[in-house]
Amino acid sequence: MMHQQGIGAWMAKRRLKSPDKIALVHDESTVTYRQLADGADRISALLRHHGVGKGDAVAYLGENSPEFLRVMFGAAQLGAVFVPVNTRLAPPEIAHVLTDCAARVLIHDPEFAERVAGAVDTAGTAHVIVTGDGTADRPGLARLAAATTAEPIDGQVNPDDPAAIVYTSGTTGRAKGAVLTHRNLTWVALNCIVDYDVVSTDVALMISPLFHVASLGMGALPVLLKGATIVLEKGFEPGRALAQIERHGVTMLSGVPTTYQLMADHPAWAGTDLSTLAKLTCGGSAVPVRVLNAYEARGLSFSQGYGMTEASPGATALPPAMTRAKQGSVGLPHFFTDVRIADSDGAPVPAGTIGEIEIAGPNVFPGYHGLPAETAAAFTEDGWFRSGDLGYLDDDGYLYIAGRLKDMIISGGENIYPPEIERLLNELDGVTGAAVIGVPDARWGEVPWAVLTVREGVAVDTERVREFLDGKIARYKLPKHVVVVDDLPRTASGKVRKADLRSRFEAIDQ
Repeated sequence: MMHQQGIGAWMAKRRLKSPDKIALVHDESTVTYRQLADGADRISALLRHHGVGKGDAVAYLGENSPEFLRVMFGAAQLGAVFVPVNTRLAPPEIAHVLTDCAARVLIHDPEFAERVAGAVDTAGTAHVIVTGDGTADRPGLARLAAATTAEPIDGQVNPDDPAAIVYTSGTTGRAKGAVLTHRNLTWVALNCIVDYDVVSTDVALMISPLFHVASLGMGALPVLLKGATIVLEKGFEPGRALAQIERHGVTMLSGVPTTYQLMADHPAWAGTDLSTLAKLTCGGSAVPVRVLNAYEARGLSFSQGYGMTEASPGATALPPAMTRAKQGSVGLPHFFTDVRIADSDGAPVPAGTIGEIEIAGPNVFPGYHGLPAETAAAFTEDGWFRSGDLGYLDDDGYLYIAGRLKDMIISGGENIYPPEIERLLNELDGVTGAAVIGVPDARWGEVPWAVLTVREGVAVDTERVREFLDGKIARYKLPKHVVVVDDLPRTASGKVRKADLRSRFEAIDQ
C-alpha cells in the first residue's frame, strides 16, 4: 500500500499510465512523463543524501525549467516542503525567505549566484546547489542527479502535510509564508480541470513564472495531473509566444492583461495561426475592453477569475460565454470552493450588498508559517478565510470586486503591498511621511507612486527615491513617480486617506 498520499505520488502514477507521453517541451527538447518521474526520483535520492527529510524546506530560485518541476516533485516524495522563490526579489528579501522557512537546501540558477551569496550566509542554509552541470570543482544539479542512484521512495505523506510555502507580502510589509498542503494543491488542480475543462490532449503554453502560485497551482499542476503537455518557456516575449502557439498547436494559455495586450499589439499577431487555441485564462486584473475586442475578432474569448495565494490561488472563474453578459465580474466560485460576502460584524449580506469576500474550500490554506496570530486573524470563527477584499454577489451568484481593504497594487500581474515600500521610504533622510498608491497605467494596469512629505529645505525626487530603494526591494516595486506634498490627508486616527490621494493623482497625464 502506498503511504504517499500527496502530489509526490503523481509522477510515479503518470509513469505507469502515460510513460511515453510528452510532459514538457523546453528549449526545443522534450521530456516524457517517464523521464520526468525518473528525474524526480533522482532528485529525491539526492536531497535525502543531503539530509533532507519530512518537513524540511527545499528552496528553489530559478526560471521556468524541467528542473523546477523535478525538484518540486522530488521534494514532495520525501514529504519535504518546496519553497519557490521569486526571481525578482532583492538579496534582503531572499534572505528573509530562506531564514523564515529555515531552508535546508537552496537550489538556484547560476545567474543568481551573486544575489544569493549574502542571503545564504544570513540564513545559514546548509546546502547550496546550482542548476545545470556546474563547474569542475562544483558539480551542478544535473551532474549530481545523474550520478545518484534513483530508488523508489514511498514516504509517509498525508494530504494535510505541507507541500509548499509561498511567500506573499502582507499589510505589515513583511513577507508571510502561506503554507499550502498537498490537499490544497490537489483540489485547486481539480477545480481547474473541472472549470477549465482540461483534457489529456491539451498543450499548455507556460509563459508566466512557476514561482507564482497561479502558474504553479492553476497552470502546471492541473495539466500534469491530467497527463497533458506543457510548453515551458523561460520568460515571455510576445513574438516568440505567438510562434510557439503556431508551432506546437497550443490549446491553453494563461497570462495577465499585459501579456495578452502585448501579443495583440505585436506585428506577428495578424499572421499567426491561432486556430488551436481554445482556452485562455486571465488573472491579475480585468481584461481591458480593447483587448477583449482584439481576441474576439480572432474568435477567442477569456476565462477571467479572482483568487489569492491563500486559496492556492483560485477562488472564482468567469466562463468565456459570460464575458460580455457579466462584464466586470470575476465569475462564480470554483466547483469545489465557496465564496460569501460578510459585513463588518461577519454576518452574511444579501445579493448586491458590498462586504468582505470570504472563501472556504479544500484549496484554502491552513495558515501562515510561524505566525499563529496572523493565521487566527485571517479566519472567521466558522473557518472561512477573510480575504481583506471588498466585493458583492449579484442575484445569479457572480462575484464583483469593489475594492481592496489592503490597498494592494497589481502591476503587470505582480502584487505590490504599499506598507513594505512605505517602511523603507520612511528611512530616507528628510522624509517625514510616506504613502504609496496605485495609479492607473495603460501598459501595466497599475504602477506604484510615492507621495511624500519632507523636511523644509530637503530635496527629494523620483531618481533619488528609486536609487535609495534599488537593491532593497524588487525593481517592479520601485515607484514610477514621486510627488512631494505639503501634507498627507489623514483620518482622525492618523491613518492616511489613500482614496483621497488616488482620486487626486490617478487622472494625471503620465
